[in-house]
Amino acid sequence: MAIVLQSTPLFWTRLAALAFSCVAFAVAVHGGRLFHGTGDWCIFCWAFSFAGTLLVLLVELFGLQTRSPVSWKNFPITFACYATLLCLSASIIFPLYYLKGNTGPSEIRDYRIVTTVFSCLATIAYMTEVSISKARPGEVAGYMATAPGLLKVCETFIACIIFVFVSDPVLYDRIDAVKYCFAVYCICFILSAGIIVLCVCECTGCLPFPFARFLSGYAMLAVLLYLSATIVWPLFHFDPKHGGQKDRPSTCSGTHGLCIWDKVMAVAVLTALNFVLYLADLIYSTRLVFVSS
Repeated sequence: MAIVLQSTPLFWTRLAALAFSCVAFAVAVHGGRLFHGTGDWCIFCWAFSFAGTLLVLLVELFGLQTRSPVSWKNFPITFACYATLLCLSASIIFPLYYLKGNTGPSEIRDYRIVTTVFSCLATIAYMTEVSISKARPGEVAGYMATAPGLLKVCETFIACIIFVFVSDPVLYDRIDAVKYCFAVYCICFILSAGIIVLCVCECTGCLPFPFARFLSGYAMLAVLLYLSATIVWPLFHFDPKHGGQKDRPSTCSGTHGLCIWDKVMAVAVLTALNFVLYLADLIYSTRLVFVSS
């Protein structure tokens, strides 16, 4: 089997992302002394990004794109976008938990600083890969290489973060209106994830209706659902008339990590952010013309 080595900016960018993510998790495991559950998350982010990039590089080096069970127009950029978000989250979470206010041995701190630096470098490398791989105006490309496709990756990732915040402790079982918000998050996540899977697996032609029309209709539905959740969630969590708490409790200042009020606020901000993303998705979906493979 011949090895196909293409010295392109995309190849070197992937190679840099591979090296940076590898160094990040290797240094963290070797000398970071990770003691919190967030450390496991950061390790997963770097290791997952490393493993996926290695897979992409091997497939392209051995010219196995045509034998791949997934669409090679959609899979690499989809993975690169997820890797960008994963490394970005690790680059934010890791220093907050392991560098901020750290008074431990200087050697451990040095390991953590190196880990943070390489995590940031990996994030930049993956962002560069996405920038190189995304579709240009007038270019025939897979759906995931277009702006709506990349937006759906961001939408599902933010929804996953919302699920983490609302599940520990459970923040949506107190009022029916808040349960409605959780239902909105689930419905939109499932549909967006389903669209990504259909595109990556090249199954959009199996649908009994036009895929482009479905995308526009779903984008409109998601905008309306998230608009309602953006209003309802803070209304029933921060308005005292509805049993909410407007001000941050003083007990939160002594809590390691995020207290319940902080998580509720984070969900409110992320809900508004996802609403903006779905609105942009709707605008792009109504204007974009792409050729499905």
